[in-house]
Amino acid sequence: MRLPSNTAIKLKAPLLLHRFLSLPSPATVSIAVEFRNVLCPARRILTLAGTRTLPFLHCRAMATACEVEPLVIPVKEQIELTETEKKIFDRLLGTLRHFNLQTQLRVAGGWVRDKLLGKDCYDIDIALDNMLGSEFADKVKEYLESTGEEAQGVAVIPSNPEQSKHLETARMRLLDLWIDFVNLRCEDYSENSRIPTMKFGTAEEDAYRRDLTINSLFYNINTSSVEDFTKRGIAHLKSGKIVTPLPPKATFLDDPLRVLRAIRFGARFGFTLDEELKKAAACDDVKTALAAKISRERIGTEIDLMISGNQPINAMAYICDSTLFWIVFNLPPEFEPALPEEHHRLCIAYVDAAWNLIKLIGCSNFNDEQRRLSLYAALFLPLQNTTYKDRKAKRIPVVNHILRDSLKRKASDAETVISIHNALEKFLSLIPALVSNDDAHLTELEWGKGFIDVPGTSKLRVLTGFLLREIKDFWRVALLMSTLLYPADTDYTLDMLNKNFELDKKRDLFVTVENAIVVKLGLENVWDLKPLVNGKDIMNVLQLKTGGPLVREWQQKLLAWQLGHPSGTTEQGLDWMRETHSKRIKRE
Repeated sequence: MRLPSNTAIKLKAPLLLHRFLSLPSPATVSIAVEFRNVLCPARRILTLAGTRTLPFLHCRAMATACEVEPLVIPVKEQIELTETEKKIFDRLLGTLRHFNLQTQLRVAGGWVRDKLLGKDCYDIDIALDNMLGSEFADKVKEYLESTGEEAQGVAVIPSNPEQSKHLETARMRLLDLWIDFVNLRCEDYSENSRIPTMKFGTAEEDAYRRDLTINSLFYNINTSSVEDFTKRGIAHLKSGKIVTPLPPKATFLDDPLRVLRAIRFGARFGFTLDEELKKAAACDDVKTALAAKISRERIGTEIDLMISGNQPINAMAYICDSTLFWIVFNLPPEFEPALPEEHHRLCIAYVDAAWNLIKLIGCSNFNDEQRRLSLYAALFLPLQNTTYKDRKAKRIPVVNHILRDSLKRKASDAETVISIHNALEKFLSLIPALVSNDDAHLTELEWGKGFIDVPGTSKLRVLTGFLLREIKDFWRVALLMSTLLYPADTDYTLDMLNKNFELDKKRDLFVTVENAIVVKLGLENVWDLKPLVNGKDIMNVLQLKTGGPLVREWQQKLLAWQLGHPSGTTEQGLDWMRETHSKRIKRE
């Protein structure tokens, strides 16, 4: 259920009080989409009807009047082998000589591309022109044994078309590097499947059946030379272009996953998508094929690689530009409230803001998993109050559906992102006290009223401690999201977006609050804090024979006392419990 793109709505979320981005209809937008450095304006922006600019809508759209600076990528004239690579290739050539084989050995794909770009690559795939990979691996093993060297980890990985593994691959370990062996091939696709019929092919046929020209290059080990059978691979590498070897629409219809691979490589290297490729990626036939022919696991894997990569915003922007957002991040059939047609641009705005804030704060403050899930949390922040009914008619955040069903990610990914979203309101209510170190207003917090027995001077530490124990290692991610939304009563309109979310101030706020939590309150790793008083001791004080809700209630109260008295002992905690319990009995 979607609303027209020119319909303005107010999000019900208390944290997202801004008005939604009401964008003009496509007819009023004059843009040229490019992923390049531009000479005017200095920032990459989306110009709407020539009047408003949205710095965070990284759909990389610029006013058509801007002059585009062409990309020039430094590419090596020849591949420089490391000592390890030389030794590996010498062993492979020795195998040819030992058995008098006429086989041409070629390293294929990404290794060639990365080496020409001067990057390290440890993913070596050997393509064979006249035998299966398993046959050659056996020859290598036999040759090595004849020289007194033991072959390690020789194995055959069977084909698995459902996981895009169309050919049997042999794998072995040489000098601590895994080497894959597979035969050259050409492919024929049926109309309703992305699983091709495979047969032996020439090097040229193999090059043209690959996804992109920059991935179609070979390094011929026999001749120590780079082979560019499409005659465009090196040129496109130098000019920074993402182009398919064959016409893009036919290429994508044969294997729609290539659309996402093109986007991922374009974002990773900062290359420009070919205009025909962009048109093909956005056409209805390709979008239908992507939704129908590609498993959700494969889509999720590509998205995860983009989110975890070095340019996640460029990747999300390409998906946005290609009108693939709701194909990839598929929503359940029914949900509420209805979303405006351009809601995905708000999602892009938030993930852009979060990524830039992470870089300002310092990526080292977040491990890889925290960074990955922080970007998912930001991307789906505008959807945090959109829900659907599960099989038991229980209302569930659509974020759960997107991560678990549309992307087939781990259940824990969805649980963590939803936990981060759920923690935001609490975090926002604590930030003023954490900044000022003043507990005065905390008595007004609805969610803090369960700690009425906690002394007022300790309440900030207690409430913050319980919040951190809820989200554990991801509390800094929740703080990051909260700083983007702070203050909670701000109306996040286009004017706010134009100010770039004032990220310098957000960074300063993050550092101040983080320092208050870690240094002033001493709550780092508070979720590992072991209770001073155990359930058995509580039952003895209450004179109970079995546990139950009352014991759990006192466990929480004693933990609150412990957080409020960092130097307290077990006996002091029990004394407090006896005194408090006695007062309660007298009142009752």
